[in-house]
Amino acid sequence: MSGNVKRIGVLTSGGDAPGMNAAIRAAVRAGISHGCEMIGIEGGYCGLMDGVMREMSLRSVSDIISKGGTILRTARSKEFSTEAGLLRAKNMVDIFRLDAILVIGGDGSFRGARDLARLGVKVMGVPATIDNDIGCTDYTIGYDTALNTVKDAIDKIKDTAYSHERCSIIEVMGRDAGYIAINSAIADGAEVAILPEKEFDLNNDVIIPIINCRNRGKKDYIIVVAEGATDSMWLAEQIKEKLDIKPTVSILGYIQRGGSPTVRDRVTASLMSVKAIDMLCNGECNKVMAQKGDKIVAIDIEEALQMKKCIDSEVIDAMQILSL
Repeated sequence: MSGNVKRIGVLTSGGDAPGMNAAIRAAVRAGISHGCEMIGIEGGYCGLMDGVMREMSLRSVSDIISKGGTILRTARSKEFSTEAGLLRAKNMVDIFRLDAILVIGGDGSFRGARDLARLGVKVMGVPATIDNDIGCTDYTIGYDTALNTVKDAIDKIKDTAYSHERCSIIEVMGRDAGYIAINSAIADGAEVAILPEKEFDLNNDVIIPIINCRNRGKKDYIIVVAEGATDSMWLAEQIKEKLDIKPTVSILGYIQRGGSPTVRDRVTASLMSVKAIDMLCNGECNKVMAQKGDKIVAIDIEEALQMKKCIDSEVIDAMQILSL
């Protein structure tokens, strides 16, 4: 074993995402195959600051690949972003003799990892967030499962909307990114998708499309709203006032984060974690795993945090064509 890495900490941070357990499992098994001791850090950066850690074995990660959530639990910590919090975390790294830390999470988690790297801690990042909004990678662990959960929910709501001739507003997660909203809208044949990335105009984006659908004889309508784009209850009031239609509002909420991960999320999580551990054990560090096309690549963490991505305008145009 090269790279002088013998004890690797593993933590999950930020919002949980289906596939995090698959990533943990792969990291532990890959590390042990390299002769490393694998240390689970419970509760994200809070657990790191408090020294809540335990050694993980092959047996401890058996039968978790199909489970949603994260067996290491997760948390968000304002204290960790302070100088005092970072120093507490660095102190625990030294006390527990951790040679490196694998961070499984989103942009916020990677910013924390970068800050640790600046203090001399070796880190690696594996992208896991249902929003699919990390700039350096085409795909993030958890997105496919969340999208399928939303698809299943809208399918059921759509049955009722048709039966009762209703307008249904379905709010999905995505405070700053509309990937779940746009792709679930396409998959379920929604009339309207409202996204954080696109300036929202009530009349042009909602009222006129519904009128056009109604004039063609349609009597039920599906509107998918990303939570960061507009207030769903306000939107329902506006539709009722302008069109004399009383919409129902379904806020899917945390159901989108749970559930057994899809094959794509299990495989992607596993391959990313194996590559991350292999690189640590071969002397490389301070990188983020990323999917580019069908390849898993590593990008310097400083560079990765500067990268941005947005929904392709062609996808938005296609949604509008398909909703006619």
